[in-house]
Amino acid sequence: NMSKEMEFFIFLMEEYAGYKGESAADVLKRWDETGITEKVYSMYEMYHSERLENAFADIDKMMLQQKLSL
Repeated sequence: NMSKEMEFFIFLMEEYAGYKGESAADVLKRWDETGITEKVYSMYEMYHSERLENAFADIDKMMLQQKLSL
């Protein structure tokens, strides 16, 4: 049985992929490449209780910060 955190992580990843017009696999690959996958997963408590758009904005910001620091 999947944890509620994992279920939400998958839901969030799929919703984010739709928002970006990409596949969930591509999103996960990019999150892994920029090193934010664990961070996104660990944000369950905050992300599941707010609007998905807020999570998307936060993820976009994390992606940008990682790109700038690479």
